[in-house]
Amino acid sequence: MLKAKLGIAPIAWWNDDLEELSDDVSLDECLRQAAQAGLTGMETGRRFPMNEADLGPVLAQHGISVCGGWFSGMLLDGDIEAEKERIAEQLALFKAVDAPCIVYGEVARSVQGERHTPLAQKPVITEAEMAAYGRKLSDFADWCAAEGMPIAYHHHMAAAVETEAELDLLMKHSTVPLLFDAGHMAFAGGDVFRVIENHHARILHVHTKDVRQEVISGLDRSGESFLDAVIKGAFTVPGDGSLDFEAIVKALAAKGYQGWFVIEAEQDPKANPPLDMAIKGRAELKRVMDAAGYEVIS
Repeated sequence: MLKAKLGIAPIAWWNDDLEELSDDVSLDECLRQAAQAGLTGMETGRRFPMNEADLGPVLAQHGISVCGGWFSGMLLDGDIEAEKERIAEQLALFKAVDAPCIVYGEVARSVQGERHTPLAQKPVITEAEMAAYGRKLSDFADWCAAEGMPIAYHHHMAAAVETEAELDLLMKHSTVPLLFDAGHMAFAGGDVFRVIENHHARILHVHTKDVRQEVISGLDRSGESFLDAVIKGAFTVPGDGSLDFEAIVKALAAKGYQGWFVIEAEQDPKANPPLDMAIKGRAELKRVMDAAGYEVIS
């Protein structure tokens, strides 16, 4: 039987790109609510100490493990040696707490954190640039893995690798493992099932982000930003949006994916209370895991 673990990202409680879109709760309370919802993993965020001595005890208190965490990479315009220095502290922590991977998100040229930059102004790079970028990413990923901690590449709205075609090019020109995010790919207009079919062998980590399609369809991408979309409610948890997660999880199961399924739905925590959302998302994931033949483990 395939095995799966269920986690969540702290962006449900505190948004790292738009701090006002956050709940005023402590790390301890965030972990307590995640555990109450029945989740056993949490990705790291801005209120997490980046050393095991401080983080380990609070994780243990709630029976929560680190199931990943974002790293703002700058390899598109930077160099590998600089990125090695920038990631060193996180890499050391993740090894110490036995995390599955570091989530690599490319922020060079990205407009994902710029409130007043429209989605239509996302960076676009040529295939030659993608090839050069892919070589650097591959070398960096190989180094991280050799150091004892793999990275998983997060395709992301408003970044250089947003669309299905851009992801296809990156996969063609690199060997970096992939984080598959159904919500970001659907928002970008891609076919989530085709992405699974084409790149399942590279999928190391999964974010189960749902979308509200009526919000996405109503966006003016020439005038509204990614953060505008988040504020409007473009994202939510599985079972509260437009995606068919039973079909998505069955497609992943058919390709033999095992590992973490992480709820990652940035939205206004006051309009969408994080504990309620975590309970709803976890219930839907458990339902579809059962339907897909997964054993959910701690």
